[in-house]
Amino acid sequence: MKLYVKVVGPADESELQIALSALVSWADSWQLSVSIEKCCVLTIGKGVVPSQFYIKDQRLPTVSSCRDLGVMINTDLSPSLYISDIVRKAHARANMIHLCFISQNVTLLICAFVTYVRPLLERNCVVWSSHLWRDITLIEQVQRRFTKRLRGYRNSYVERLKLLNLDTLKVWRIKFDLIFCYKIIFGLVRTNCDEFFEMAISRTRGHPF
Repeated sequence: MKLYVKVVGPADESELQIALSALVSWADSWQLSVSIEKCCVLTIGKGVVPSQFYIKDQRLPTVSSCRDLGVMINTDLSPSLYISDIVRKAHARANMIHLCFISQNVTLLICAFVTYVRPLLERNCVVWSSHLWRDITLIEQVQRRFTKRLRGYRNSYVERLKLLNLDTLKVWRIKFDLIFCYKIIFGLVRTNCDEFFEMAISRTRGHPF
């Protein structure tokens, strides 16, 4: 469970503390326990002094990053930390495929990669997909290295993808973005479509396209 508030003044901090106390009261009423050791305070934004909040007179620690639904969130909302983590896991899993599969059948190895490795690099990508070239290159390196180790595929990365009938991981993330955009436009997700695109238009106003 997450509790959050936009802090402009002391009144907002008090509102969040009241919400925390109400959560504890609700949990006690239903004979549920709050795992205080798993709770923390994450302040998003630059130049913001972290506030102190308490649950049952126990001060919650202030952190610079935390994991939310499997995605690492930090104070500046940069996905680089999370990307480094999933790329490390994806490389390890890709290496295991080459080590554990006796067969060198390319179709089988690619099927294993798509099944066991690519989901690590695609999960919740509409949330963390980065525009930074270093992050994009880091993610793409997983598929680049895996395909290069296939027997008979020592040519360039672009040529390997054509022969294997694969798209780049960047293209897959764009497809997921377009699918989610479609869901927003047609009301398939609970998002205020008017506010979403109003914000996008205001940000692009004054830029020639």
